[in-house]
Amino acid sequence: MKTAIAILNWNGEKLLPQFLPSVINNSKNAEIYVIDNASTDNSVQLLKTQFPSIKIIQNNGNYGFAKGYNEGLKHINADYFCLLNSDVEVTENWIEPIEKLLDNNPEIAAVQPKILDYKNKEYFEYAGAGGGFIDKYGYPFCRGRVFSTLEKDNGQYNDTVQIFWATGASLFIRKKDFFEQNGFDEDFFAHMEEIDLCWRLNNANRKVYYCGESTVYHLGGATLQKSNPKKAYLNYRNSLWMNLKNLPKNKLFPMLFTRLSMDGIAAIAFLPTQGFPHLWAVYLSHMHFYGGFFKMYKKRTQNQLKKYSDKALLPVQYFLQKRQYYKDLK
Repeated sequence: MKTAIAILNWNGEKLLPQFLPSVINNSKNAEIYVIDNASTDNSVQLLKTQFPSIKIIQNNGNYGFAKGYNEGLKHINADYFCLLNSDVEVTENWIEPIEKLLDNNPEIAAVQPKILDYKNKEYFEYAGAGGGFIDKYGYPFCRGRVFSTLEKDNGQYNDTVQIFWATGASLFIRKKDFFEQNGFDEDFFAHMEEIDLCWRLNNANRKVYYCGESTVYHLGGATLQKSNPKKAYLNYRNSLWMNLKNLPKNKLFPMLFTRLSMDGIAAIAFLPTQGFPHLWAVYLSHMHFYGGFFKMYKKRTQNQLKKYSDKALLPVQYFLQKRQYYKDLK
């Protein structure tokens, strides 16, 4: 089998009937798997009765995104994995252009499609949009989405281009590359693990691409809403860990100091709107970053990219200089 679609599920009884039909109807030449993270609702029984063609892999616990996929994908044999969120609606011929891109370019390890907003289909969606990049200090952003500003889709990203990271909401990756990189970092649990994986791929001289010929619609926030303090905690902690693992050694400590300082400023600045739980989440993320410092440092590889971004500090550009669109970033 060339492509296997793997959908990670945890208590998705309401999402599966809504989004699975589009995947089944538009993925005729791919096998579809649902990897269940020990759901406590009726997800598995629903799949067996309403979607008998879908193969089910049952994990022994709620392993989160990272370990959930690492465990589940061990049981799937295909040239290409498509990791697809359970809240994604796909479109006709969404797989074919990505398969063609991978078939014709062996140096490409991973690809993402165009990610639009399921609730507002004329606009890009937060998680991935038109392909991911990072600034010099490891802040992630996308073409079509910088922080909370989303662009309208006017065809400006209908191209096929090399990017730095591809979203885990709809991630095509060669099986060989996934396992050569030992999959996702399971210490992350959820959030940022796909950026970390793509950074490691880049460090290994493998390429990550965006394919604008393929489009999917992502609901987003189905497991954790953006305003949830736990989401903030995971994003802040994992972003610091990701930088610790992947930044060039000569830039590592100055950049980490800057990141830690910027996080503190952000937590205080967002206090009036996000409240104390958000500030506490940032505090806990820093404490746990320090707690895992040496473990993460040992995961650094010998090959770190000397130049991984040419974008200046993103928060300064966005919040102070009001450069809120990808085309305006310096």
